[in-house]
Amino acid sequence: MKPDISPGEAIGIFLRGLLMGGSDIIPGVSGGTMAFITGIYGRLINAIAAVRPQTGIRLLRGDIEGFKQDFKTIDPVFLTILLAGIGTAALLMSRAILHILEAYPGEAFGLFLGIIVASSVLIAFQIESAKSHAFLFVIAGLCVGYLIGGLPTGSFGHSLPMIFITGMIALCAMILPGISGAYLTLVLGQYEYLLQAIRNVSILEIITFIAGGVIGILLFSRALRYLLDHYTAALLAFLTGIMLGSTRTLLDRINEAGGYTPGVILACIAGVILIGMVEYLRQQKKERIIHRSV
Repeated sequence: MKPDISPGEAIGIFLRGLLMGGSDIIPGVSGGTMAFITGIYGRLINAIAAVRPQTGIRLLRGDIEGFKQDFKTIDPVFLTILLAGIGTAALLMSRAILHILEAYPGEAFGLFLGIIVASSVLIAFQIESAKSHAFLFVIAGLCVGYLIGGLPTGSFGHSLPMIFITGMIALCAMILPGISGAYLTLVLGQYEYLLQAIRNVSILEIITFIAGGVIGILLFSRALRYLLDHYTAALLAFLTGIMLGSTRTLLDRINEAGGYTPGVILACIAGVILIGMVEYLRQQKKERIIHRSV
């Protein structure tokens, strides 16, 4: 069992949750990166990894003691406080983002475009292999992303099964380097709809989305970890291609909002700068960790 959390630690975890939640709701910004910068990434990943289907099976079988032992290993107090911060930020930010999308749609999508392009470049830099197969995976990802990005907005609908699938995809993205779950919801045409669901506290949609994410993590986290450990270059190359190809969605939304005005161009530049600042902080944190371990 994890040690008790003091009131001061609880406040710190909640504030980190606020930062993660505010980041997670902006397409292209990774809450996982914020968790790393603020020093809780390792603890968060360990807590997520401890969530296993067997825990729920124990409860269904009436094995209360076994369930309690399993439950303690997932760092429940830490996760509860962190999720409270994330949820609070999501509720507050959803209202702000929806207002910006309604009042300044071109600038908003321009900001997202700058963020996504800059994030894609950073992911590409993480590809350590210069072999031709990495380039082929970039091309494959571009094709997949371009096809998905060309689908009309709302073509997937907003049914509960679609929201469930979106949750599976978006929340699994948190364990992938630099991938934004919010951006994936945008590509799938669910972004504004889910923001409205959060703003209006639509319990059914929110629970469906979260349930999809939980199931997705339980089913795919180990497979994704395996791919990252054994096929890092190929996976990063494919993700880079998907992110760049799917910017077709953003380009279309910018054109619908009036095209590339000076405000939109400045917003694109601001998105690039934002990701540059986040990456700088991440590298500074990484260097401090390396220095402490020497």
